[in-house]
Amino acid sequence: MAQQPSPLHLDISDKYFRMDSEEVRKARAAHWYAETDWGIAVLSYEDSSFLLKNPRLTQGSAKWPAHHGVVEGHFDSWWKKTLLVLEGDEHNRIRRLVNPAFSPRRIEPLRARFRSLADSLIDEWIEDGQTEFASRFAAPFSTRVLCMMLGIDERDWKKINQLASTIGLGIGITIQENIAQIDEAVVELTRYAESLVRSRRESPRNDILSALVETRDENDGRLSDQELINLIILLIFAGIDTTRNQLALAVESFSRQPDQWEKLAADPDRYAAKAVEEVLRVNPINRWTTREAAETFQHKERRIEKGTTVHLFTLSSGTDPAEFDNPDRIDLDADRSPHFTFGGGLHHCLGHFVARTDMNVALSAMATRMTDLRVGDGAEWLPDSGNTGASKLPITFTPRS
Repeated sequence: MAQQPSPLHLDISDKYFRMDSEEVRKARAAHWYAETDWGIAVLSYEDSSFLLKNPRLTQGSAKWPAHHGVVEGHFDSWWKKTLLVLEGDEHNRIRRLVNPAFSPRRIEPLRARFRSLADSLIDEWIEDGQTEFASRFAAPFSTRVLCMMLGIDERDWKKINQLASTIGLGIGITIQENIAQIDEAVVELTRYAESLVRSRRESPRNDILSALVETRDENDGRLSDQELINLIILLIFAGIDTTRNQLALAVESFSRQPDQWEKLAADPDRYAAKAVEEVLRVNPINRWTTREAAETFQHKERRIEKGTTVHLFTLSSGTDPAEFDNPDRIDLDADRSPHFTFGGGLHHCLGHFVARTDMNVALSAMATRMTDLRVGDGAEWLPDSGNTGASKLPITFTPRS
């Protein structure tokens, strides 16, 4: 039997590293994983699927700040207590308490408002045949949708969008050089969250924020004040940063496949949900999901020592030719295996239904109102680290008659 090639090394700390590079494709073809300076990178669909559900791997993002020399400060303190990195009974308790606030029953009634917002934003520039998509659609749409869900005054959207963007730098490879402003953003967003909680205690509403405050105040104190504040900060940061950047990635992907864009435009009721899943598969904001070995175990020929960081590369697994036909292409009629952009197992993303719903609405609105979609010169992309996206995305198009 021929010996399998040794795993290659990927420098994922390099700001020029790209997940869709030939380098990564070669590493995936050579082996199911690659070595990195921060543990191993799982590249194949088969092994990602297995390991995401492996109980010997726990959530591994808690060490991300420390990997970059950030071991104290406001972001570090908040990060260590977010639902994203908690484990065991503490994680399960908080997740169980807040799950109802993110159910389809709460989100579906907002769909019409989401569509009205999308159309009103498009109205502002549709006749121009061009726009800067990141600032004139992705940012206001994702932020104001979050405002609707939480019951926040939409007039605050620019402020909280900027805070969410700044905190988002904390999960990128430039965290250390930006940590001062990240810490300031955490402090300011903490104050903002505290004011929101006071407001809902005085005047409850029919929104997610009031539901979370009620969970704290009426359910035997099972959600502490600090847990509540930490959760609200996470919702604002994650709910805005992810959708904003994923929409930009979706536009970039569809601009390279006009046939699929036209298919979506012709029948959005049939294809919108599939369009969301396909862009999450081929061009996800979450470039990798991180786990840590809670004990030493063997997977195939690799002994994974306790404490090893395991990055599961979502783009690599989602475009693995061993699992998908024409893996790098969007195909709205294909029957695809599930992607791992929202993680898996106990740490599957809490807000996945929200993200799927608002992206469904946004892509439907855009596709039915514009054709000849193109990305113009001057696009600016974030580093291809844990999360990525566009800080600037000029687009051109032809308004549909």
